[in-house]
Amino acid sequence: MKRIGFIGLGTMGLPMARHLIQAGYPLTVYNRTANKSESLRALGATIAASPAEVARASEIVFTMLTADQAVKEVILGETGVMNGAAAGLVVVDCSTISPKTSQLLAEELAKKGVEMLDAPVTGSEPQAIEGILTFMAGGKQEVFEECRTLFDVMGKKAFYMGKSGAGSYTKLANNTMTSINLLSLSESIVMAVKSGIDPELFVEVVSGGGARSGMVDTKAPKMFNRDFHANFATVLMHKDLGLAMDVAADLQLPVPMLALAKQMLQLSITKGYGQEDMSAVVKCYEEWAGIEVKKSNK
Repeated sequence: MKRIGFIGLGTMGLPMARHLIQAGYPLTVYNRTANKSESLRALGATIAASPAEVARASEIVFTMLTADQAVKEVILGETGVMNGAAAGLVVVDCSTISPKTSQLLAEELAKKGVEMLDAPVTGSEPQAIEGILTFMAGGKQEVFEECRTLFDVMGKKAFYMGKSGAGSYTKLANNTMTSINLLSLSESIVMAVKSGIDPELFVEVVSGGGARSGMVDTKAPKMFNRDFHANFATVLMHKDLGLAMDVAADLQLPVPMLALAKQMLQLSITKGYGQEDMSAVVKCYEEWAGIEVKKSNK
C-alpha cells in the first residue's frame, strides 16, 4: 500500500485526508495551522514539520490549497515539496488554480523526475465529508491510472481530461456554470417569494423540470433555512471566477454571463458576505426586493 502525503487540511482537505487514513493508507500530513492536524494524528497520521518532510515520507502527495501563490509556495518554496522530492514521486494538486500555474509546476517538478496531476474537484464540504467528490485530472494518463484507486477512496468519479492543465481548465469552466446557475436560482426564488409563493414548494416544482440544477439541490435549502455557513465561501468562488476571466481573455472569448456573476459575487463580498457560503448572494436580491427567502410558517 503506497505511502501518501497530504498538504492543506482546510474545509476540503481535512475530510479528504481522513478518508485516506480510514482506508488504511499510511499518511503523512502538513498544514500551516498545525492544530488542524490533530484529529488525523489521533487516527494514526504522522504530522510533518514542512511540505518537504511530507515529500520525503511519501510516494504520492496530495495538495488542497486556496490559491495559486499558496500552491507555488508549498511546492517550490524553501521548505517545499520540491526540496524533499525524489525521482518517482507523484504530486496531485486538487486546488483550483490557474492552468498556467498547473503547467508551470508540472514543468518544474519534472526537472527532478517528479510527475504531477492537476486534479481539482467538483463538490464542496458536504461532498468531501461523504467521500463523493468528482475529480477532473490533467497530466499523463498513466499517472492518472496509478492514482485512480486513491480518487475512488475520496470520491465517486474521476475523469482523465487530457494533458497538464486540462483539469484546471475543466474546473474553471465548471465553476463558471455553477456561479451562473447560482444567480439564476437567486433571482428566480426571490421572484417567487415576492409573488407570494412558498419557496420550498417552488423548489419542489423546479426540481422536476428543465430548470433543475445542482445549485437548486444544494443551495436552495440553505437559502430558506437561512443557513449561510460556508460550504464554499463567496470569496473563494469570486477568486475562481477571476481565474476564469483570465482564461477567457487568453482565449479571446466573450463571457458576459461570467462577468456578471463575478460582479454579483463582488457585491456580496462588499456587503460583508465574503466568508459566508456563496449562496449568501441571495441576500443582495432580497435587499432589492424588500423580502426574505425563508420557510413558510404553515
